[in-house]
Amino acid sequence: MKSYKEKSYLNISLDMKAFIIRTVIAVLFLTYLYHLFSLQIKDSSRYQTLSKTNSASVTEIAAQRGEIFDRYATLPIVINTDSFSVEVTPGSIPKGKYDTVASKLASMLGISKKSIDNIISDDLRNYNSPIPVKTNVSFNTISNIAENISDLPGVSWVSKPIRNYVETGSIAHVVGYVGNISKTERNVLYNQGYVKANEIIGKTGIESQYDSLLKGESGEERRTVDVRGRIISETPEIKPPTPGKNVVLTIDSSIQTLAEKTLGKRVGAVVVLKPATGEILAMASYPFFDPNRFNDEDAGNYYASLISEQMNRPLVNRAVNAEYPPASTFKIIMSTAMLQEKAFPSKKQIECKGYMNYGNRKFRCHLHSGHGWVDMKNGLAESCDVYYWTVGRDYLGIDKIHYWADQFGFGQSAQIDLPSQRKGFVPTAEKKERQYHEKWLGGDTMSTSIGQGYLLVTPLQVANMAAMVANRGVIYKPHLLKEVRDPITNEVLQEVKPEVLFKTEVNDEVWTEVQNAMRYTITDGTPRFAMMNKNVQIAGKTGTAEVAPYKDSWHSWLVAYAPFDAPVEDQVVVSMIVEACNPWEWWSPYGTNIIMQGIFGKQTYEEAAKALGLTYLARNGNRRE
Repeated sequence: MKSYKEKSYLNISLDMKAFIIRTVIAVLFLTYLYHLFSLQIKDSSRYQTLSKTNSASVTEIAAQRGEIFDRYATLPIVINTDSFSVEVTPGSIPKGKYDTVASKLASMLGISKKSIDNIISDDLRNYNSPIPVKTNVSFNTISNIAENISDLPGVSWVSKPIRNYVETGSIAHVVGYVGNISKTERNVLYNQGYVKANEIIGKTGIESQYDSLLKGESGEERRTVDVRGRIISETPEIKPPTPGKNVVLTIDSSIQTLAEKTLGKRVGAVVVLKPATGEILAMASYPFFDPNRFNDEDAGNYYASLISEQMNRPLVNRAVNAEYPPASTFKIIMSTAMLQEKAFPSKKQIECKGYMNYGNRKFRCHLHSGHGWVDMKNGLAESCDVYYWTVGRDYLGIDKIHYWADQFGFGQSAQIDLPSQRKGFVPTAEKKERQYHEKWLGGDTMSTSIGQGYLLVTPLQVANMAAMVANRGVIYKPHLLKEVRDPITNEVLQEVKPEVLFKTEVNDEVWTEVQNAMRYTITDGTPRFAMMNKNVQIAGKTGTAEVAPYKDSWHSWLVAYAPFDAPVEDQVVVSMIVEACNPWEWWSPYGTNIIMQGIFGKQTYEEAAKALGLTYLARNGNRRE
């Protein structure tokens, strides 16, 4: 029999165990209640959101890409055209009906059933989300599908605007084109919001440069679905897309057309800019391409055909991405350097006998009979090689020539707002030895002095050179963007202001003398007959660069600004080159004259040519067909 103490201890032990059990149950119950409270009240909104996300079918609503206009913001260059994408939701097609539906749809879309089968593979036959099977479908085709929709279960369509390049031709190099983002592009741009595999992105030109402004932000259409992905809600939740911004360019469409027609079917380029602001009024390059062709199903073959043209390279914007010897246009820089450095008096004459001996080589001037005794003004006007050979080799030297070429922006990026551009090349003794492992010779200095040899520039850089003279020491950053506008209100959101790119300290009297010499070149120099113009005073310089592999062929240059007697705010610069691969003609002086006449006479190409008495030459000139 147990003692009293033993019984008391046993009762306490049992009571303690019961208390512990009751406490544990109470704690578990309270924990459960708190968790239930959190689920239903405290975190209810979060779980409702997750629930909606997990049970939502999301369809992207494409944003309208911003449109592109010319400088007056009234003439559209690039717009969006209504188009449709046809989609198939395989899980909504009754069993055994897939082949019938796919065959009928393929017939309506003008494609093979196999092409649909390739997109909707066997493992996707029960997929309950829309799968695009064809884009860029016309409204008439959509109407036909709608009329037969009872026979096409699972078929639907969405609006998907495509790019419509209203203005084609040479402007294609400026605006560029769009296409599906590549895997490489997506990897590079992922952190900038380019995450979708079917993203449309600007590939070249303005479309690429300002893609972030133009692309907008896609919207969403959300519907509730069951566990099999079938839609169970009639009313969708819509997040509207945000359209891209509209872009207004500095391009004047009438001047662009004038420049394009003047260049014609000649391989080359034209740049027209306002020296006082850096605005590009026209930029033409031939040959060009049709950006609308990149919307076709045959876009791949079209691109391949453009790439295969290694000679003419139609995808290359020659105004900024082709490099040429500047030839005698470089004598503008040589004259400025000579005067500012006080290396050789401008009135002092040098005798040109038509050649110059140096070492064991005879350098021949372009006029083999010689120019006689010439000073700087006549040396520039007659483009006397002997004069500039002498000045460059004996009085300036390659280091000073390089310095002044650098001051005018040669060998450096022009920083125009395009995704790619060449810098050109200005040689020095060090560069030649490093790149070609050859010693610099006096003959190299002579070649550089007349814009030949290793010296390379772009047509835009040559235009900037003339702008430096017109501005008397300043080059403004060339640009194509004028304004960014709201697509709904048309409010100006951003306006580009002139920005100094290069500035050099040159005496005012030097600029005056160079300007007068350039005017004299047009009135009394080599281009005097081609550049006769009673309506506008022009100052400029020709250039003819002999190039390999075309024997006895030359690039034809003319760079000019006008009106010579007007404030710089009213002047324009024209830089034009016709490549040596064309059947030879001295077209750049004639062409530049027509462009100046057209701009200041407010005339078309045909009207300007007629006013200058150049109708026959303009119509029947030796063009590359």
